[in-house]
Amino acid sequence: MRANCWMGKTMVSVQDVPDPQILNQRDAIVKISSTAICGSDLHLYNAFIPTMVAGDILGHEFMGEVVEVGREVTNLAVGDRVVVPFPISCGRCFFCKQQMFSLCENSNPNAWMGEKMFGHAAAGIFGYSHLTGGYAGGQAEYARVPFADVGPIKVPSGLTDEQVLFLSDIFPTGYMGAEMCDIKPGDTIAIWGCGPVGQFSIRSAFLLGAERVIAIDMVPERLQMAQAGGAETINYNETNVYEALMEMTGGRGPDACIDDVGMEAHAPGAIHAYDRIKQAMMLETDRPHALREAIMCCRNGGIISVIGVYGGVIDKFPIGSVMNRSLTIRTGQAHVQRYMRPLLQLIENGDIDPSFVVTHTMSLEDAAHGYEIFKHKQDNCIKVVLKPGMNGRASTMAREDDTIIH
Repeated sequence: MRANCWMGKTMVSVQDVPDPQILNQRDAIVKISSTAICGSDLHLYNAFIPTMVAGDILGHEFMGEVVEVGREVTNLAVGDRVVVPFPISCGRCFFCKQQMFSLCENSNPNAWMGEKMFGHAAAGIFGYSHLTGGYAGGQAEYARVPFADVGPIKVPSGLTDEQVLFLSDIFPTGYMGAEMCDIKPGDTIAIWGCGPVGQFSIRSAFLLGAERVIAIDMVPERLQMAQAGGAETINYNETNVYEALMEMTGGRGPDACIDDVGMEAHAPGAIHAYDRIKQAMMLETDRPHALREAIMCCRNGGIISVIGVYGGVIDKFPIGSVMNRSLTIRTGQAHVQRYMRPLLQLIENGDIDPSFVVTHTMSLEDAAHGYEIFKHKQDNCIKVVLKPGMNGRASTMAREDDTIIH
């Protein structure tokens, strides 16, 4: 089969690789109809996540048709159309029983790596380094899905791939980021990052009852999409974010702040140069400017929701602000399986159409081009969907008249 493989820093290549096989009777094989490039994939592409090996198959957002199942998979049948969640979860361990699926104790065969790096290991993840199990990802024609009796969700035939594909990751991730804010009527939520996850955090905050959402980014098309979702916006290249938020909230600050950026944050001025130098010298692994700023901007007693990916250690963390102002920090890889069914119901009800975020659709064979324009924010690119078997590169699919919240 054909698959998109990581070949080194900023290098991917679509290659012929062996077809996946059933290895355990709880496995399924899925023929992939749509897969996406995620912002988290850029951390791999840019070589910020350790333990990648040349030839590793990328991708953790995918869906398709079940073509083979193991004997113990009784909830799926050949021909079912499914979306696959990015955390690989057994459904039976201590954490899975508490619906904390991204902390599964049984799905990461390289748990020792996580224990060494983080103190404890988390779940396996498709296509996301050997630190999370070394599983082949879904930017391919086929994928092996372990614990298929737990993870994949069947989707109705009346919905397009683009409407349901993002149940695999970015819709539940954005929603969990908003849910961790404990939103109450009248709340103002500030969101750092208007990439795909940030766009879903914006819509989710409104779905959960926020009165105002203020979104922070520098990319014009992302800010425009955020405004289309009902958010007020701040361009951090043009405005001091702290001063703007204080003015917009009467000096109090937002009730909760969401960091949808993670380890590769950008910032104007000297602080960005400082973090880049620290990274280059291996004195910190992540650039935490968005997180620092969210902490300083949040109102006293507020919540900091961290759903952007961090991989290691950061510098100049303002713990004094957190402690003295009674802030609460909540974070985690999304427990996707917990959210898939209720969010699917929102899609079916017409409360949200996740396809709004797709700006580019192209063949799997054009994956390298997709990574380049996504990384460099070229051609108004916000979200790329890859189609195995599709011939040639499709035109941009951005729509200016999308109305997301109903």
